[in-house]
Amino acid sequence: MALFTVTENDKKVYEEELKDFLPEKIIDFHTHVWKEEHMKKAPVDPDEVARTVLWPHLVAKDNSIEDLQETYRLMFPGKDVSALIFANAGEGDIGADEMNEYVTECSKKVGWPALYFSHPKQSADEVEAAIRKGGFLGIKSYLDLSPKYLPEAEIRIFDFFPKHQLKRMDELGAIVMLHIPRKGRLQDPVNLAQIAEIKEEFPNIRLIIAHIGRAYVKEDIGNAFDILDKYPDLMYDFTANCCEYAITEVLRHAGAKHLLFGTDMPILRMRTRRIEENGTYINLVPPGLYGDPSQDPHLREVSPEEAEKITFFCYEELLAFKRACATLGLTKEDVEDVMYNNAVRMLEGARKSIYGE
Repeated sequence: MALFTVTENDKKVYEEELKDFLPEKIIDFHTHVWKEEHMKKAPVDPDEVARTVLWPHLVAKDNSIEDLQETYRLMFPGKDVSALIFANAGEGDIGADEMNEYVTECSKKVGWPALYFSHPKQSADEVEAAIRKGGFLGIKSYLDLSPKYLPEAEIRIFDFFPKHQLKRMDELGAIVMLHIPRKGRLQDPVNLAQIAEIKEEFPNIRLIIAHIGRAYVKEDIGNAFDILDKYPDLMYDFTANCCEYAITEVLRHAGAKHLLFGTDMPILRMRTRRIEENGTYINLVPPGLYGDPSQDPHLREVSPEEAEKITFFCYEELLAFKRACATLGLTKEDVEDVMYNNAVRMLEGARKSIYGE
């Protein structure tokens, strides 16, 4: 049985809107691989408040390397797609070591680069040893690994990327994939101050602001680029971001050589059309596909008739990128930079810096 269905509408969107727009080679710079058996959970306090949204977990229970390869085959026929891969560890996962080991195994098996999923409790030596043992090119972590006593709204970057780890990444010239915390997202003053602090204290880190700083609607941006423009070597990815305004602004400010394509697979296998409403995002989804929509305020079901027109989240992201390119008059070469060349440069730079290759 196929991993998922590709409808006639999906094929039409790809063939008519995306196939000729996309380059022949693509690197997905932001995707997770893990197996369900790795998701071993420690006991959870029933009164504990969740610090992440629910809806991404409704798309797939896991994403093996074989599933990821099949996803690219189904979604991007005729294209040569590879990825930067990492684990999917979160608070309560006691199988995090197994996840990282699986990522190493996958990286060696298919020849794709990988990041180590770090934990803030680790020493700099422990993180470096894990990177070198697994052949990783840097680190990824997540806000829910911060100390449990911190409410979600009070988590700061240094709570899950402590400075002793960042100092070592600076010494290595490694990649740091940063998913910023806090409800203010990209415009949050604490986030902006700490991004600036990282750039000034650790200039050799190859820092990527994931999801354009989670600026999923126009209101999430504020005056962020007035501050971030001071650091012209910053990189961004537009993973899981369908906000045309955010993509346009990051391209306008940072330029096409500082943006990367990512999918957050398996999340972007989701069937959804994203809208902006009251300063937040809503994922419109087919009825019944992801359970009860009331379980997450970012979900809303549409009618069966409208559902037939809903395609993959991944395609919606790329269509938003295409519109932004048209607005700014970007060239085919610019698109190839974003979808492939920028990733190659960053990966080769990190590999040479860490391993001397």
